[in-house]
Amino acid sequence: MRDHGDAIDDTSHVRILVVEDDDPIAAALTSGLAREGFDVQRAPTAAAALNALPTDFILLDLGLPDRDGTELFRALRAVSDAPIIMVTARGAEEERVAGLDLGADDYVVKPFGVRELVARINAVMRRVASHDLDALTTQSLGAIDIDRRNRTVAVNGKRIACTPKEFGILEFLARDPGAVITRQELLDAVWGPHWFGTTKMMDVHVASLRRKLGNGDLIETLRGVGFKIVANPQ
Repeated sequence: MRDHGDAIDDTSHVRILVVEDDDPIAAALTSGLAREGFDVQRAPTAAAALNALPTDFILLDLGLPDRDGTELFRALRAVSDAPIIMVTARGAEEERVAGLDLGADDYVVKPFGVRELVARINAVMRRVASHDLDALTTQSLGAIDIDRRNRTVAVNGKRIACTPKEFGILEFLARDPGAVITRQELLDAVWGPHWFGTTKMMDVHVASLRRKLGNGDLIETLRGVGFKIVANPQ
């Protein structure tokens, strides 16, 4: 199994298993992902998918000829900790919610673009990699100290009062200083993957957080993309 703490941008050794029975779709996926630098293997059936393990990442079509996709999902989860994105034509809201409730890391509805899919893969990989920081209970960014165990923040040794959402935003951005975190990644991490509302409330929480931290430059906004926390704040 690949060390998910490795740099996400290095995809050359990330093994992706594409579980897809439709030959044209599978061909487009495998060639597109290979161009992005991934090591891609295709499985046209549930049996082939189980035989193709281990892998680092799984793209799972739910409409397979030999087994229901949700049953295969459970079987894969039982023997592999690889992240799984469900890739399917089943686009109804209740089906998306059911897939996420089942434990899928993301749910993509056909048709879709390879660039969108790669962005979603990278987002999931970033979330998986960030879990490695859970054992790191304290972290310092310049004058700012983050205590994950007690969910507190201090500036120059003085504790400041953060709301749960403000702490969640700061803590998640601080997991990868200098990296751009998309609005959707932040939404999934702080509000939860089942929350389908607007992301505009983030700007309000980020603005309040900047004021409380006393450093308006610590968290940068990248218009139309997301946010990042500076790697070496003064």
